[in-house]
Amino acid sequence: MMSIFRSILPRIARSNGWRCFSTRIPYDNIAELNKEMESIFGESPSPSPLGSSPPQQPVQPAHEAEDSQPVLTHTDSSGQAKMVDVSPKEDSKRVAIASCRVLLGQKVFNLVASNEIAKGDVLTVAKIAGITGAKQTSNLIPLCHNINLSHVRVDLILNEEDSSVVIEGEATTSGKTGVEMEAMTAVAIAGLTVYDMCKAASKDICITDVCLQHKSGGKSGSWSRN
Repeated sequence: MMSIFRSILPRIARSNGWRCFSTRIPYDNIAELNKEMESIFGESPSPSPLGSSPPQQPVQPAHEAEDSQPVLTHTDSSGQAKMVDVSPKEDSKRVAIASCRVLLGQKVFNLVASNEIAKGDVLTVAKIAGITGAKQTSNLIPLCHNINLSHVRVDLILNEEDSSVVIEGEATTSGKTGVEMEAMTAVAIAGLTVYDMCKAASKDICITDVCLQHKSGGKSGSWSRN
């Protein structure tokens, strides 16, 4: 094999005007050498013993997606619970709306609608409880910030179609962090109050679908449930 290379190399060298010898031959000349080899053996040698393989283009790292994977903000690098430091954030108006549903059953629904529950006016008491609950959120949820609420609204509507009470709560503030938890706490406490007011009449009452419906303000902007 080496004798063949010795016979081919001088010919290539003369045709290219080489003046020096090196164990590393330019890639273009390796390609020409391969053609010579192919004319002799019927195929190109692979890999070439006389030169390096073609230079490889560096692999470019894939760009991260614009929407990175969500991360938990209430844990530190070691996985321990922490309270988020919101001091670097800018103040902005923040609003959150949440809702839930209390399934009463026909019997209890009729009693609530006619204000015949023994404990009193269910909807009014639950409304006040929801507002109070929103203001106490940081005492109930350990890692929530103590927020100065500028407005809390809690509405309870009787729904005849499924014998339920639909509860909607809204919380508003101007500050560095959102009020989603305050809105959700408002409807959850209002729903629990409805249950407490009506439990003597039925144990089948069910509180369901506690969820955030809308939020606005802050770095993440507005979001609404479809």
